[in-house]
Amino acid sequence: MNSSQGRILVIRGGAIGDFILTLPAIAALRRQFPQARIEVLGYPHIAQLAMVGGLVDHVQSIEAGALAGFFARGGRLAEHLVDYFSEFDLILSYLYDPDGIFRTNVGLCTSAQFITGLHRPDEAAGLHATKVYLQPLERLAIFDADPVPRLALRPRPPSISPLALHPGSGSDRKNWPEPKWAELLRHLTDATDTDLLVVGGEAEGERLQRLAAPLLPARSQVAQSLPLAELAHRLAGCRAFIGHDSGISHLAAAVGLPCLVLWGDTAEAIWRPPGERVLVLRHPDGLARLPVAEVAEQVRGLLVER
Repeated sequence: MNSSQGRILVIRGGAIGDFILTLPAIAALRRQFPQARIEVLGYPHIAQLAMVGGLVDHVQSIEAGALAGFFARGGRLAEHLVDYFSEFDLILSYLYDPDGIFRTNVGLCTSAQFITGLHRPDEAAGLHATKVYLQPLERLAIFDADPVPRLALRPRPPSISPLALHPGSGSDRKNWPEPKWAELLRHLTDATDTDLLVVGGEAEGERLQRLAAPLLPARSQVAQSLPLAELAHRLAGCRAFIGHDSGISHLAAAVGLPCLVLWGDTAEAIWRPPGERVLVLRHPDGLARLPVAEVAEQVRGLLVER
């Protein structure tokens, strides 16, 4: 395969953060093979981010029931998927496939070069996730690729840019206590003239509504359960971002925002957003002990930076 032709398939499941941390590998493929057609087999509501970022040409759903046969030894291989896999010259898979069953079955459909990447980093190795996901590309002579996820989206004018806040995550243990968020929001309302955009998903609905209820309607908005592509564009127009160890923090960093990430006990060296404008704030006695005053001071610094 060369840079002027070919079809490439990247297979990536996982959550929002997992996909965003794989964007540097996809971007490296795009740079190496600028004329190739690149597709992602993944969860469309997440993988659409690679489309809006101009990194891939098409997204195919990994949720198709017919795909199950490819994970069974001697499984029934759906004819339309056999045809689909046969179209590619290069397949890069980050699926969990410890016995190589999926790879073997795909190999029955195509003569494409098949490269396997880890679906999740080995935390004991201490290497950041983006660099782990870039390692398989060394087989294509792609070295020293940019390990920072980047989504180049058109922002809104700075004059109307709010401060974005995501007071949730995929796990309560990663969350700064809600009363401290409420205190921070009161402080931001009283001590600054910054508009606020409170973002979150369906699972955080009640939390978002409770926190947003006391805010001044003229200076605040709630963006709940937006499609990721739309949320990415909204974030790209913000002044800065505050959040937790979550996929949305990775998204905010990828669109280039100055980010303050309130961190719990996850392995920071592996999972932190790697952008140049990301500050991770933690407390030696646990996230719940992180003072509001310290967070507020760092937020002031973010607003000045923007």
